[in-house]
Parts: sequence; structure tokens; C-alpha cells
Amino acid sequence: MRFLCLYKPNKPEGTPPTQDEMAKMGKLVEDGFKSGKLLATEGCLPSSKGARIRQTSGKYTVTDGPFTESKELVAGMAVIRADSREDAIEQVKAFLKVAGDGETELRQLYEAPECGPESDADLTKTFAHQHA
Repeated sequence: MRFLCLYKPNKPEGTPPTQDEMAKMGKLVEDGFKSGKLLATEGCLPSSKGARIRQTSGKYTVTDGPFTESKELVAGMAVIRADSREDAIEQVKAFLKVAGDGETELRQLYEAPECGPESDADLTKTFAHQHA
């Protein structure tokens, strides 16, 4: 099972990590890649360098950063491999122990068999319902 992790810290945007925090996070990331449980990870630049793009009734609105809702800002992401939802939660807890106060949204990703022909009807039904 793969999961997307979206990290939202409880620190002001742009707060740099300490050397100790960098060393601990570096070790966690290295161990995660070596074990095969961490598949990808990236940190985000400040929201002042970003934009939000919204589509409503076929029209696009682009809002340039910075964004003021700092508690909702994603500071980084990871894709992890876990044996179960509970295993993924434990991996996130280990990350938060190093990253500090904040919140990580955990979302299971579709796997190839879940997107195969046998599930096409379910996906089509779900998509039609969501876009009705």
C-alpha cells in the first residue's frame, strides 16, 4: 500500500530548521529510503513563490501567494509504502516526532490492481457521481 503524506507545520512559514533538526530528519529520510518505506519526499518553497488555480464553470482564477491561512499551508510531502493503514500512521508519528508540532494528512493512493478493468465500472460510477 502506498500513501501520500502532506505535512502542515505549526510554525510560521519560512522558519528554518536547526542543525540538530536537519541531522535527525536527514537520518530519518536516509533510513526510510534504505528500508524501501520512503518512496519520495520533497519540501515546499514559501507560499509567496506559489499560486492557487481554481476552475469554476470553465473559468480559471489564479491567485498568487503568499497565502495567509498558514495553518493550512503544506510545507512538504512524502509518498510512503506501508503494510497497512496502521503501519502508515506509525510512520507518520515517527516523522512528526522529528519534524515537531504540526499535522500530516495521510491519503492512501490507488494501486494498479485497484485501477484495472475489474474496477473500471466502480471508478466510472464514482467519477460520474462526483461530477454530476
